[in-house]
Amino acid sequence: MSTTSFPAAFSALVDDAAVFPPGDAPLDQAVASYAARLGSWEAGLVGPLVCRDTDVGSVGEPVPVSVVVSTGAGGIGAACRLAARRDARLAGIETALRDLDDLPGNARRVVAAVDAARAEGHLDDDVPVFVELPQGEPTYGWQAAADEVAAAELRLKFRTGGVEAHLFPTAGELAGWVDAALDRETPFKCTAGLHHAVRHRDDATGFEHHGFLNVLLATRQAFDGAPLDKVVATLEQRDASAVAEAAATADLAGARRWFTSFGSCSVDEPLEDLVALGLLEAPA
Repeated sequence: MSTTSFPAAFSALVDDAAVFPPGDAPLDQAVASYAARLGSWEAGLVGPLVCRDTDVGSVGEPVPVSVVVSTGAGGIGAACRLAARRDARLAGIETALRDLDDLPGNARRVVAAVDAARAEGHLDDDVPVFVELPQGEPTYGWQAAADEVAAAELRLKFRTGGVEAHLFPTAGELAGWVDAALDRETPFKCTAGLHHAVRHRDDATGFEHHGFLNVLLATRQAFDGAPLDKVVATLEQRDASAVAEAAATADLAGARRWFTSFGSCSVDEPLEDLVALGLLEAPA
């Protein structure tokens, strides 16, 4: 099934980040699994394969890739040139701001690098570029960096989990990030920790995970002008039946204009959750 016939609310919602923790799949295995899924029903749920800039030259298959640039603004041009030389199907560029003393300046350097890569013909204008802002409450510098990203018509990226407890933002922090993106009419993606549809505590680690369906519903509510406390309550909702009922009646397809996707090392878990909640129907 193609993504055009997959339900719009969930089409290309999950970026396949199998090579990243905690999955840590070998690149060749991740590429083979991605290629094997193409043309199947569940392929409609999946966006590009996410890979590191150091791996883009080794993908070896004509699959769409979103490249995580690990060296900041200075590495964007090199990653784009390598992708062009290897005829990679570049579907996205992702990079993080790390200069905590000058986030707006860091954002401007990213914008300049993206502009240069586009001018050189190594990055098409329609390839989205996601800029990850640091975790925590949005400071003045954080907000100013978000302004730079929005002004350049790039996209935001929010880290919603990881392999350590401190990498999971509170519901209030995440609600603030979503609000900041919507205030700027800027699409965003999330990364890490959203393997399941509904908020839950992981038995193995004890970490409290956000649910991707909670985030999608919260984005819809924030866009519709809901007060912050209601958005936070939606992010904190752990009742799967209540979340599924709300999702069944909400315009989640409209929310996807803003919450574009999330990276997950597992594609099966999000798919199984949506089927179990009655929001997707697997073919017989």
